[in-house]
Amino acid sequence: MHYRIFGRTGLKISVIGVGTWQFGGEWGKDFTQAEVDAIFGAAGDAGINFLDTAECYGDHLSERLIGAALAGQRDRWIIATKFGHHFHEPFKRADLFEPAAVVRQLDDSLRALRTDHVDLLQCHSAKDEQFRTDDLWETLLREKARGRVRHLGISISPNTNVYQTDRASLVGAESIQVVYNRLQREPDERVFPMCPRQNLGVLARVPLASGLLSGKYQPGATFPSTDVREAWMKKDRDAKLAEVERLAAEVPPGVPMARWALAWCLRHPAVTAVIPGCKSPEQVRDNAAAADLVPAAS
Repeated sequence: MHYRIFGRTGLKISVIGVGTWQFGGEWGKDFTQAEVDAIFGAAGDAGINFLDTAECYGDHLSERLIGAALAGQRDRWIIATKFGHHFHEPFKRADLFEPAAVVRQLDDSLRALRTDHVDLLQCHSAKDEQFRTDDLWETLLREKARGRVRHLGISISPNTNVYQTDRASLVGAESIQVVYNRLQREPDERVFPMCPRQNLGVLARVPLASGLLSGKYQPGATFPSTDVREAWMKKDRDAKLAEVERLAAEVPPGVPMARWALAWCLRHPAVTAVIPGCKSPEQVRDNAAAADLVPAAS
């Protein structure tokens, strides 16, 4: 495993992290605690030290599974979570960016994760007017001063959101998270150039395009109704899968497409780490192997 310094946070994080939306029950599978334990066991063995979750991944369900899995191991993990949405039922959320509600979300996240602090707390896909909510960032900085949050970040949406990226340092955020993969390269043009100037850490989420870049699916593929790829991503899925077929020519012989796709993201100088999801220890090990295809960075 390789490690990089996560912007001006100074955190040394593995270039491959663990994304955990899948634990919230919206990816066609319900996870047992034993399965989550095995996934984090494999991640730790591979040298991974970073995970990303959110309060709305099953109403803190993902966080609770993580908290139990990491019991007794808190010091070896860098934990990132998010705020801003309340899970009502699969694929339905309500926005919650009012400061008092954000503090309650943090309370619940800390309880679920079985920790007294998170290493990174991120504003989760806020609209620009929500990002500007009165006293929001002042409240977050107070939580940082209390020690319940070590660092603040922004998970931007859409991928071209230069407004929030440009204001990251002004509000006290030290990182951004953005959808970035071989099919979705929008951050290249304007978002990424803003990051080195502010020394922001950058997390590439959805680096496998929700599994489409795994090479396992062909145009016309379908998913269970309980899988977000069927519920939210159906409109352009076949077009993306057709593009994946064309991209196969870029993959070096003998290299699995998923491994190549993760390494492709990590070659961008602005990207600190990727946070692919995983459903098994085998997938964790496959993801971790992508680190072998990119040079270590300071």
